[in-house]
Amino acid sequence: MSLDLEIREQRREKLEAMRQGGADPYPRRFAFSHTLAEVDSAYAATTAEALEAERVPVAVCGRLMAVRGHGKAGFGQLLQDGTRLQIYVRQDSVDADSFALWKDLDLGDFIGVHGYVFRTRTNELTVHAERLEFLSKALLPLPEKWHGLQDVEARYRQRYLDLLNPDVRRVFERRAKMVQSLREQFLARGYLEVETPMMQPLAGGAAARPFRTHHEALDIPLYLRIAPELYLKRLVVGGLERVFEINRNFRNEGISTQHNPEFTMLEFYEAYSDYRVLMDWSETLLAELARQVTGGTEVEFRGERLDFSHCRRLSLRAAIREFWPAGAGAAPEIAALHDPAHERSIAERYNAFAHSSGAAAVPLESAGEGALLTAVFEHVAERHLLQPTIIYDFPVAVSPLAKNKADEPAWVERFEIYAGGMEIANGYSELNDPEEQHRRFLQQLTLRERGDAEAHALDQDYIRALSYGMPPTAGEGIGIDRLAMLLTGSASIRDVILFPLLRPETQGPV
Repeated sequence: MSLDLEIREQRREKLEAMRQGGADPYPRRFAFSHTLAEVDSAYAATTAEALEAERVPVAVCGRLMAVRGHGKAGFGQLLQDGTRLQIYVRQDSVDADSFALWKDLDLGDFIGVHGYVFRTRTNELTVHAERLEFLSKALLPLPEKWHGLQDVEARYRQRYLDLLNPDVRRVFERRAKMVQSLREQFLARGYLEVETPMMQPLAGGAAARPFRTHHEALDIPLYLRIAPELYLKRLVVGGLERVFEINRNFRNEGISTQHNPEFTMLEFYEAYSDYRVLMDWSETLLAELARQVTGGTEVEFRGERLDFSHCRRLSLRAAIREFWPAGAGAAPEIAALHDPAHERSIAERYNAFAHSSGAAAVPLESAGEGALLTAVFEHVAERHLLQPTIIYDFPVAVSPLAKNKADEPAWVERFEIYAGGMEIANGYSELNDPEEQHRRFLQQLTLRERGDAEAHALDQDYIRALSYGMPPTAGEGIGIDRLAMLLTGSASIRDVILFPLLRPETQGPV
């Protein structure tokens, strides 16, 4: 028998003994008077003398995380909602049943303690127990060290244990604070928070492979949404001129340190604005977010000090020139980057360098004017964009929902925000011409027929909505998970998602 199985069997025997003795090992409630945090806060500055004179009665509860001392007295440590508090149990201060319970407890058990607050000789705030109640049995032992699991995959798979680590808990507390800050900033700007469908008859609003399902009663295929964009813009058509949503998207793609198939996005739309308005607003938003969440605008991420007080701005073409690898020869001239005739030769020049250096090559089958340049940008520049940077102006070929630039119709008013070497936001001036949008959708259908599974579907109802008129509008999506990575210094997206997607376990739990 393994040690874990032996320990579990011993704990089950204790559980059965409690039941045989007439006790309920899983009672329905405990009437606590204070949380551990409230005790710690209320009496943090109270002296030992004052506590002794007052004898403040309390009833507290939590998970037993540590025990020391033997014989007729001992100390324990309770954990509740991230706060720890010491308890003191002495044989002559509690009834016989309580002391028998104390001697039989295992680490991980939940208990309730009735007593009073005092300070030990070392001045530690402590609850002097007068009666104990059993609240729940831990049949499995906690990890050897109270701060949680060490194996990375086990941490993600058993987040309920990983959260015993105060550092892990702080990551998710900071993430929650981040979402709250975003929500408050949008409400202060006059936005309305909304919810749009998770299951959609067409997967639209982004270029991605969707998850498919089926509705039995209506006998129709449905898709888990890859983006809420088209529904949010329908709301703008309906007169909700500033809307935002914080919710889940689903994309049937690979898993990496930056990708999880189920992820959280903030998406928002603002009527009578364009992409430059949102660039300015996003810069302000991120700076204030960093201040509210971390206390300043600088954060540590993967050994780099990132400063969110401002965002550098570069056009996509300028970024290619700036980060063009030295081993690939002279950077393309700006005139060549503006001439579609040079696009393929620029990509081939980069690929020659990539083949000789072992780097990934640009797929030369990318279709549409500017699509190859976008692929070159992704290979050449993205990983170098460590400090917060706005990259603006993208080809229409990779932006089917964005408004054309007035002076260059093959390119659109679009921007992306990068930090830590990864994209965290994508926004643009919205295409609100229904006839042009219909033409773009037809182009996407052609790509689908050629085998592009991520090409956008033709959404006739969205065209109908635009035909009723949508004012000039700008919209943007911000990746909550990646932003949480940056503001918590987390190396992987799995570190900021409570339950990331994992392969099934090869064997069941003990």
